[in-house]
Amino acid sequence: MTAVVPLTEAHCEALVRFFADLPEGDRTFIREDVTDPDVVRGWAAGSPGVDRWVAVDGGDRVLGYVAVLRLPGWSDHVGEVRLVVAPAGRGAGLGRELARHAVVQALEAGLTKLVVEVVADQGPALALFTGLGFTGEALLADHIRDRDGQLRDLMVLAHHVGETWAGMAAVGLPEALDTPS
Repeated sequence: MTAVVPLTEAHCEALVRFFADLPEGDRTFIREDVTDPDVVRGWAAGSPGVDRWVAVDGGDRVLGYVAVLRLPGWSDHVGEVRLVVAPAGRGAGLGRELARHAVVQALEAGLTKLVVEVVADQGPALALFTGLGFTGEALLADHIRDRDGQLRDLMVLAHHVGETWAGMAAVGLPEALDTPS
């Protein structure tokens, strides 16, 4: 049984193992050095405006990670979603569960817009987020360089949380989904 729980210091070692076990190609597109235990410990210590969760199995194994980082200043109504799922957990709905959790938590935190950056050729990730109501907002050509030095396009997808939830409330879906209205 997988549970989505807030990231705490108790998860640090398992989260470092999770990131270390990812294929090298997956780590290419993570901004931070997630194999550095100090980075993960810093995440677990918490920061204002940043919420992080892990998907854990019945033991201490991390199968997925999601975060919502509130943008600063005049964009403080916007949160950036970051999502990573272990290869063994892909295709089984774990990514969708984590992404939905992030959307619901962002709504409860008062955010009205979410953005996520996805490498343009990552079809499953694009499908996951567009299936949750995210739409393309920008295509940044040759914006990132992978570990082999190849330039890759980056897509910025956005989800206007308030508009989507207001439409759902009009037809009674929040009650049916047992989520906030």
